[in-house]
Amino acid sequence: MNASGELPVRSRGTIGLLEENCTVCMLCARECPDWCLHIDSHKEPLPPLGPRGRPRVRHVLDRFAIDFSLCMYCGICIEVCPFDALFWAPDFGYEATQHADLTHERGRLREWMWAAPPPAPGAGSTERAASDQR
Repeated sequence: MNASGELPVRSRGTIGLLEENCTVCMLCARECPDWCLHIDSHKEPLPPLGPRGRPRVRHVLDRFAIDFSLCMYCGICIEVCPFDALFWAPDFGYEATQHADLTHERGRLREWMWAAPPPAPGAGSTERAASDQR
């Protein structure tokens, strides 16, 4: 916190989920060093795209939970998500008296998503420009 008692912009607080962006690719769960992400899904058949196409399958998110009693807030899950479904949200208000209360399901994670401020203008383009020069 700074002298005025406010958190810096884009500070790490907790992790928010925008489930519309989640494709259940499981990259976040595989890369998490603490194994604190719990993801369940099922497959839904989709019709073929054309008359000679084959039926397709889509994964549907059933459960997305983070056990904050295990999470070390490293941010690896946020960095590896290719669809920007996970974000840092500057909320520290998830008090709990039991360990079980520190596991937050996708409804609670979605609430935190709306507290996340938008990225600074041009933040992504600077990183891409630096990698292009290498």
